[in-house]
Amino acid sequence: MSFVKMIKALGAPVILLSAIAGSKVDAQSSLNDVLEEVRKQGQAVSAENRQREQEFIARRNEQQALLNSAQQALAEAERRSDQLKAAYDANEQTLTDLTETLRVRTGDIGELFGVVRLAAGEALGMVQGSIITTQKPDRGQIAGVLAEADGLPSIAQLRELQFLLLEEMAASSSVEKFTTEISASGGAKTQGEVVRVGAFNVVNSDGFLTFSNETGGLQVLDPQPAARFTGPAKSLVSASAGTLVEFPIDPSGGTLLSLETKKATVGERISQGGPVGYVIIGIGIIGIGIALWRLLILSGLGGKMKRQLKGGEPKPDNPLGRVLGVYAENRNADFETLELKLDEAIMKEVPPLESGQSLIKVFAAVAPLLGLLGTVVGMINTFQAITLFGTGDPKLMAGGISEALVTTMLGLIVAIPLVFMHTLVTSRSRSLIEVLEEQSAGIIARHTERT
Repeated sequence: MSFVKMIKALGAPVILLSAIAGSKVDAQSSLNDVLEEVRKQGQAVSAENRQREQEFIARRNEQQALLNSAQQALAEAERRSDQLKAAYDANEQTLTDLTETLRVRTGDIGELFGVVRLAAGEALGMVQGSIITTQKPDRGQIAGVLAEADGLPSIAQLRELQFLLLEEMAASSSVEKFTTEISASGGAKTQGEVVRVGAFNVVNSDGFLTFSNETGGLQVLDPQPAARFTGPAKSLVSASAGTLVEFPIDPSGGTLLSLETKKATVGERISQGGPVGYVIIGIGIIGIGIALWRLLILSGLGGKMKRQLKGGEPKPDNPLGRVLGVYAENRNADFETLELKLDEAIMKEVPPLESGQSLIKVFAAVAPLLGLLGTVVGMINTFQAITLFGTGDPKLMAGGISEALVTTMLGLIVAIPLVFMHTLVTSRSRSLIEVLEEQSAGIIARHTERT
């Protein structure tokens, strides 16, 4: 082994060995010095190594303690993790069960909430359109609150809604008198006493009132319906408590009464028939007047003839008296002459007795024909309106259709009584002529027996 390698094996610094190797001193002394130096340095290194070893052992023991502590902490954490996992799994199951329960209960509550809102909305519409609101204007607030609510209602609110519905039912069967604001047709508002008949009609001393959904108040119905409706209404207002009064009820809340007021009067209906309608009415009046006049004359002649039949001298104021007068003048004539004289007398009496019958018959036949003529004229006017304006607006065709239907109606109205009156006049005159013929035959038979 060389000297340098030996120095390295002993742990001497290389720089020192290099310096010694390059020294010019004596070999023996140099070796002793080197040995001594190496020994000192070896002792120093050994002491340093021992210190390092002790520090390493101490740190190893400390690391082992830390490792043992970490292992214990890991074991505790794993045990805690197992416990938490078990708790987590249990909570997951509980949460699943509670979620399902919440879903079911939320569905039931949501359905209940929807039903309540629907019922409240219907109740609000009913209250706003009810005439009972004019007497109790603030009673629909709870329905409005529940109809717009975002959450479930309370028990108290549900009871208020129930009370509102029961109150509406109870009020619809009562007749009450109260004072409220009334709007006239011109817009003026006055305070007046009115009578409410259930939930159907409200009347005052002027007649029927209507309920306005827009203003929530009452206004006078203009025009009023026929007297057969307004009469009982006024009687109800002036009636005392406990009095039974017949009253027409409008279950639509005024719609039917409004339609009743829009019905055409007799004059308006006649005017819809146009000129043809007026002609038909004129014919009807003339024909019925002639028929009544003839019935009156025939009834008077019939009464005189009955009195003449009871006996007495022949009177010239009736047909039978005049026929008997001819017999009295020709009492001594032969059979053939007497028969001819009586036939001639009867033939003279027949035309006056049958007077007017043909004219009544003509009027009865002409009236429906004029109605048919009016129908044709009305349809022509209708088609002209369609040609000019099309079928977009039915009101433009209503005039022609009304004329067509009204003239047909007027023709039938006139023709039916005229036919009936013609039958009455004809049968009455025929009965009087038969009396004359019967008496004439009897006179001839008695005359023949005497001769």
